[in-house]
Amino acid sequence: MWAVSTLTMLALAGILPDFRLRSADGSSATDIAVTAALGAGAFGLLSALVWPLLVRLLLLVPALVLGVLVFFLNGALLWVALRLNPVERGSAAPETAVVVAAVMSAVASATGGALAVRDDDAYRRRLYRLADRRRRSGPPCPATPGTVFVQLDGVGHDVLLAAVDKGLMPTVARWLGTGGDRPTHRLTPWRTDWSSQTGASQLGILHGSNFDVPAFRWYEKARREVMVCNRPTSAAELQARAIEHSGHAGLLAKDGASRGNLFGGGADEQALVLSIAARRRGPAARSRAGYFAYFSDPANAVRTALSFGAEVGREIGQSVRARIRAQRPRVSRGGLYPLVRAFATVVERDVVTAAVMGDVLAGRSAVYADLVAYDEVAHHSGPASRDTEQVLRRLDRALALVENVAEHAPRPYRIVVLSDHGQSPGETFRSRYGLTLADLVRAGCGLPVSRRARRTHSGAEARAAVRAALRRPVEEGAEHYRPTRGSEPVVLASGNLGLVSFPDVPHRMTKEEIDARHPALLPTLANHPGIGFLLVRSERHGGVVLGAYGAEIPLDELDDNPGPLAPFGPGAADVVRRTHTFPHTADIMVNSFHDPADGEVLAFEEQIGSHGGLGGAQSRPFLLSPLVLSAPVPEGTELTGAEQVHHVLRRWLAEADESDTRPLPDHRERAA
Repeated sequence: MWAVSTLTMLALAGILPDFRLRSADGSSATDIAVTAALGAGAFGLLSALVWPLLVRLLLLVPALVLGVLVFFLNGALLWVALRLNPVERGSAAPETAVVVAAVMSAVASATGGALAVRDDDAYRRRLYRLADRRRRSGPPCPATPGTVFVQLDGVGHDVLLAAVDKGLMPTVARWLGTGGDRPTHRLTPWRTDWSSQTGASQLGILHGSNFDVPAFRWYEKARREVMVCNRPTSAAELQARAIEHSGHAGLLAKDGASRGNLFGGGADEQALVLSIAARRRGPAARSRAGYFAYFSDPANAVRTALSFGAEVGREIGQSVRARIRAQRPRVSRGGLYPLVRAFATVVERDVVTAAVMGDVLAGRSAVYADLVAYDEVAHHSGPASRDTEQVLRRLDRALALVENVAEHAPRPYRIVVLSDHGQSPGETFRSRYGLTLADLVRAGCGLPVSRRARRTHSGAEARAAVRAALRRPVEEGAEHYRPTRGSEPVVLASGNLGLVSFPDVPHRMTKEEIDARHPALLPTLANHPGIGFLLVRSERHGGVVLGAYGAEIPLDELDDNPGPLAPFGPGAADVVRRTHTFPHTADIMVNSFHDPADGEVLAFEEQIGSHGGLGGAQSRPFLLSPLVLSAPVPEGTELTGAEQVHHVLRRWLAEADESDTRPLPDHRERAA
């Protein structure tokens, strides 16, 4: 590697005019070669010894800034290496030093990998060395199998099968035996709860309870607070509630590791976990250490930074192409979104995958990691777009990398891949009707709405419904019936699920109370063509589902008469009834229209691939498990709800603890 780095430095000195390995008055070829060799050696030593200390300081920097600083700090190390040369000091312009350092780090990484791959024993020694310190500091590694759970966020069951058929995911195809290989895994679909989003699903999977999580975001009247699943303080509160409700710490309580998740799952080792990110000390520091473990290698830092920049450019190009072609549906992809996408599809993927590799080499019993790349891109590009196909290819490569590393682990490993929900396509509610759900709710309450919303057909219909319900005319811009500001509704959106709460009423309002206060609101919502059904509490029936043309079905009669729930398929009544029992269910739960023919829904957020409610592929994720594990559910039985998935995963961990401890014949069989 030293020799290759020396040759690289010599080549760059010949190519770049601002990078010299000799003084202006000339020098012998021998001195130039010695200068290059000593400079390359010094740069390698500084990268190994000083770079980890710099990364410790980088942990204080926002992640999106990290990619830029990587280049400048790497260039600074090269400049120092040239100044330390005792034979003859080279020189480089600052911008040239950045380029030279990046190229040398990339070449060194490729050279080290190539040399190790050629020798299986050397490759194995290299992998073991990465986790040797962890292994020495921990207890002896048992011979029973460990389990790696990899969550492909947002990848639906049908999307996975389509990707396999198109050849986008060869690793998954090999596991399923679609190319003639002997299958090693089984694919099982499962059905989410009404709240088909990562917060509810992952909380149920990791902690065994997602009770009282009605949506991705909701208003809690007692706390006067909006809870949001991906807010650190909310995630910590939800995790504490789940632990109290389930009575145990979580799926990963026994020698587990949680990587890139919203919740910890009871793991001792946590990195990039949101529920501990709100703490300034202790576990929060361990969470940020996931970045340190990855970026302590300057080659990793440079490679990820380059990929980050390439992904930003790729997103900008794809967005421009979509606008030029006038693709529909389409949402805005400007602002900071290219940076957010690059972070999710490059930085988060690389760091989490590296953390999982370290856990496997350290011999941890259970690892759960979330790769969010597909979900982020599908929201803005659509679940079945060309953009998401590229992401699926890279996710498959990450699975292959974990599988390859598992072959060299100190214990056998079983790799389970699953998703927390799918995504349903469709244009947004706003783009189809010209107003938001909040506009429609305000119009139905007789409250002023924006001028843009008043001019839409839906806004005009809502105002007409208000006038009819009040049995008197309502003046434009000066309504006779205008509640005080404290009684104005809080309207929140979670994909195609909307929640309407009245903060001045301390309890969950009934249909009768809502009708008394806002006579036109429920009819306006229920009869709107973009809305599928409503759930409200009823003094007479306990709970009712409302639909168009005056449909009003009590919850206990939905099995015989699903009414407006019919287009949403089997199981819809069960999840609606369960949500009705939650203490923090909103006064009005609103689910968008769903077209069973094409699976489309109408998102109340600005997303053309959405999830969070009922309708389409969002409610149908997958579970891909090794055949050596017991079947998730008996044949002919449906796997339903995140809490049931949790029990299946716990059963598999128990099976691993009780399995035969004799070594398997070879690494490939062990990995399978």
